[in-house]
Parts: sequence; C-alpha cells; structure tokens
Amino acid sequence: MILLRLALEFFAIGLLSIGGGLATVPFLEDLSARTGWFTAAELSDMIAVSESTPGPIGVNMAAFVGFKTAGIPGVVCAAIGLAVPSVAVILIVAKALEKFRGNRYISGALGALRPASLALIASVGVSLFISAAFPARSFDWRSGLIIVLALPPMLKTKLHPFIYIALAAAAGIALKM
Repeated sequence: MILLRLALEFFAIGLLSIGGGLATVPFLEDLSARTGWFTAAELSDMIAVSESTPGPIGVNMAAFVGFKTAGIPGVVCAAIGLAVPSVAVILIVAKALEKFRGNRYISGALGALRPASLALIASVGVSLFISAAFPARSFDWRSGLIIVLALPPMLKTKLHPFIYIALAAAAGIALKM
C-alpha cells in the first residue's frame, strides 16, 4: 500500500511541478506536512545532496523520500511516479506542437508558464535562505554570514557551480567543528 501511495504522490508532484527539480520543493514541503515521511531539515539536506549529485534533481529527491519510506522498492515507485507524467506530457505536447507550431495562442500559453516556474524556483530560494539562516527558529549568524558574503562573488564570477557547492560544504564542515 505504501508503494502505491508513493507512486501516486510523486505522480501528482511530477504532473504539477512545471519548471524542473526545484519546482518540486513546494510540493515536497506539502507532502512532508501531510505524511510526515521526512522533516523540513531533511528536505534541506535532500535539496543540497540532490543539487550536488548527478542526475535530475527531482528524481534524486523522489529517490531519497522513496528510500527513506520503503527502501529500494520505494525508490523505484517514487522515481517512476515522478517521471511518468513528464514523459507522457512531453510526448503529447511534441505531437501537438507539430500541428500548432505557428499558433500565437499556444506560444502565449507556453510563455505564460515561464513566470510561474520562475516564481516557484524563487520561493524555493527564499525558503532555503530562511532555513539556512534561521534553523529551528533561531538565528544562526554563521550561516547568514556565509550567504551574505558568498552572494556577491557568485553573481560576479562565472565559476562552475560545483566549486560553490564544494566551498559551501567546506565552510559548513569548518563551522560545525
């Protein structure tokens, strides 16, 4: 029964989260609140690990929840549940777009999805900032300082994201020692 629920929950997330892996975060927050399968702190860890490991972020997060909830079968059910809607929608849209490629209404509808996707991803950024700077409703000045000091160089330089992830991990480890 838990495997079916995992598949259905992640099917719904995959169907509704337009914009990639980080767009799934608000849905995962809701899933956490409804099911208790993982905590907000685990969600932050899940995002960090999913960002720094190979593969699609959404699938990595689904695999984390699936494994925590039901082991390897849970990984399979959650990951497939998340991926099926995307694959189905892509196949349907690709076929439909062949017929309506020049239609201005279709172009307008697809253009309207961009701001919604941007808003979802921006809300995740704000949420992650708050959870890093204010863990357990108390201010962690070290995390806030790292974020404030790291943001300007990140915006000015064009280094590979892995370098930023590695530096943030090293700073986090050093601060915890």
